[in-house]
Amino acid sequence: MPVRKLSQKRGWAWGIGVALVKPTLLAASSRTWIDGEKIPATGGCVVVFNHVSHIDPLMAAHILYDHGRLARYLAKSGLFRNKAFARFLRDAGQIPVERLSRNAAGAYDAAVAAVRAGECVVVYPEGTLTRDPDLWPMAGKSGAARIALATGAPVIPIGQWGPQELLAPYAKKPDFLPRKHITMKVGDPVDLHDLADQPLTPAVVQQATDRIMDALTALVADLRGETPPAVRFDPAKAGVRRTGNPKKQPPRKESP
Repeated sequence: MPVRKLSQKRGWAWGIGVALVKPTLLAASSRTWIDGEKIPATGGCVVVFNHVSHIDPLMAAHILYDHGRLARYLAKSGLFRNKAFARFLRDAGQIPVERLSRNAAGAYDAAVAAVRAGECVVVYPEGTLTRDPDLWPMAGKSGAARIALATGAPVIPIGQWGPQELLAPYAKKPDFLPRKHITMKVGDPVDLHDLADQPLTPAVVQQATDRIMDALTALVADLRGETPPAVRFDPAKAGVRRTGNPKKQPPRKESP
């Protein structure tokens, strides 16, 4: 049962999505939501998750919906190529982003506007499924930090573990049996107050990004009952591409 009732209008796209997707998620998995009351009931916010499966956005929408919020995503632009599906995504309030391109700035502006309008914007700060061999959160990108510093909105970290059992990274088919259990834990807002009034330099943005990733890693470590790596996996330093299935790509060649 929902913990907190939805107060905002969800629209036709959300109505269809909930009717089709939620029963499937309920049948395919059991769930534990921990400290969900830390999700703001109203007002603009940036919610960040670690990224372990392509099913993550559905599960993220589930926990937020159960706590009275509609998720607004920064979704990769490829999902908008089909006109009918693009209309569905846009009417559901999703924001297309062209990863690794100059056009990503437009997505940033749209996300900032959405947060200022009181929306709950979901960001996966890793930018893609984690490349860490053991699925720990890897080095983050700056989007979530920049949105938060530009708006002053709280950053709410939510660590998750279990979606990768239902749909493994880059797997083509889900594994329904046995029924999987998914756990999500909501953390306290990431403290960025001391950075809010500073110039938005690369160093300041990196500090904010590191704090966000530290918060997510701590939550995941708690859920897993394990100690995370002392050094966070960095695809750039490891020569691993950030997009596409890393197991099917040759290592990235660094420029001389």
